[in-house]
Formats: sequence, C-alpha cells, structure tokens
Amino acid sequence: MQIKDQNTDFETRSLDTICVNESALDHKWYHNIKYLIVGVLFGILFIKAEVISWYRIQEMFHFQSFHMYGLIGSAVVVGAISVFLIKKLNVKTIYGEKIEFHDKTFNKGQIFGGLIFGFGWAMTGACPGPLFAQIGTGATVMIVALLAAIAGTWVYGYFREKLVH
Repeated sequence: MQIKDQNTDFETRSLDTICVNESALDHKWYHNIKYLIVGVLFGILFIKAEVISWYRIQEMFHFQSFHMYGLIGSAVVVGAISVFLIKKLNVKTIYGEKIEFHDKTFNKGQIFGGLIFGFGWAMTGACPGPLFAQIGTGATVMIVALLAAIAGTWVYGYFREKLVH
C-alpha cells in the first residue's frame, strides 16, 4: 500500500517565513512599546515622504512620476545591502539570537498573489503599510481598504492549504 505524499504542518510552514525566525524569548507586554514608537516614527516618515499620498501612488501606476519608484528602489537597495551584511557579519538579534535566511522556491502562486496585491494597491491607492498612516491623517475612507485587507488575509488563511504554493 502506498501512502500519498502530504506536507506536514512543519513542511508547509517551511515554504513561507511563518515562524522561521520566531523568538523563543518571553517578554512582558511593555516590551512591545518600542514597536509602537518605531511604528509611529515610520508612519511620520511615510507622511513626510508622501508615500501614503493617493496622488503619488496614482502617479506611479500611470508612469507619470519617478517619486515612488525611487523610494521603492531605495528600499530594495537598502534591504539587499542589509541582508548581505547580516549574512556576511553573522549579525544576531539584539537578544543574541541567530538570524536565519532560508531559500525560497518560485511558484506560480507568487504571480497570482502579486497581481491581486497590485490591483488592490492600484484601486485603493494604498498597500497595507500606509493604510494605518492614511487613517491616522484623517482619511477615514481607508478603513474600508483596511477591512478589505483583513478580509483578504482571512480568506487566504482559510483557503491556504488548497492554494498553489
């Protein structure tokens, strides 16, 4: 009798970054305040750089301005250099834990996911990061986009095992 190959939960999780670098340390609730502070500062940076501007995002999708492409390209370069340095210098977390990078295999689900993400971004003028900053600046209509992002995340989680990975 032959057993059908089936991914275990660990094997499925190893295909994406869920729990790969999860910290084993247990902290008190107030240790999360640092993330709140960084998030607020990041939101202010988004506002000042006009990353959350619906008009800037529409300019990008209409190929009318280099502003957003320059910001995104700069972020990619900084990220690539950071990953290179973390690997080369064997940098650890601030708590001394090893940072691991795992190779990912390409699959067509990434194309579909990227298209859905891009269409949503083009239609709403926001990706998930700036949504909170947009709401914080008073663009309360973005609450609808936030709820749609949450619903999309839930739908993905519900159908995750049936989707192409």
